[in-house]
Amino acid sequence: NEVNSESIALSNEDDMFMKMMNEEVRKENNHYVLPLPFRNKKPQLPNNRIVALQRLMTVKRKMIRDPNYRDWYTQFIENLIQNGHARKCKNRNVNDDKNQWYLPHHGVINQTKRKLRVVLDCSVNFQNRCLNDELLQGPDLTNLLIGVLLRFRKENVAVTADIEGMFLQVRVPEHQHCFLRFLWWDNGDISRHPEDYEMCVHVFGANSSPSCANFALRQTAKDN
Repeated sequence: NEVNSESIALSNEDDMFMKMMNEEVRKENNHYVLPLPFRNKKPQLPNNRIVALQRLMTVKRKMIRDPNYRDWYTQFIENLIQNGHARKCKNRNVNDDKNQWYLPHHGVINQTKRKLRVVLDCSVNFQNRCLNDELLQGPDLTNLLIGVLLRFRKENVAVTADIEGMFLQVRVPEHQHCFLRFLWWDNGDISRHPEDYEMCVHVFGANSSPSCANFALRQTAKDN
């Protein structure tokens, strides 16, 4: 039998996720904007800036020991900023302990490609809370392999493509940027005091990002 589409069995939480995405999806400057799928509409997360600062000092010590690591790390963060995936915080209310969350980060080097990826840690715990625990993971929206293989054989020519930085193509509403904050130095100058930055897109490390990115991909096909 031909497999033209796959049915997805949804749990109650997956149903909540899909309802949220369908209600709030919008397009802005050629990118889809999807919310962070919080279990509670108004999450109350403690201010964990101190954890992010401690982790940043660990990164700084490694940068001092390894200039190549520093150069790669700095270039990665600067690319995020230049491409609009991250930005310096416009306002930071240091007294608001319930409306911001910081993502500690570290670098992982791919020795084969000689490239570094900065991982934002969404699983870090602070006062028995972490960002990933507050987020709905969402359903697995990846096409079933059996369906892909059967469709591959239907016509004479098959086309395949890769999406560069798939998670980074899906934006987060501005009012939720405060939950994706991180610490960094202006222009990568580690001699200065670190400043508050925030991600504007869904991040590698959040357990909801794969479902959000795949929802956006399906929405692209649907809209076009």
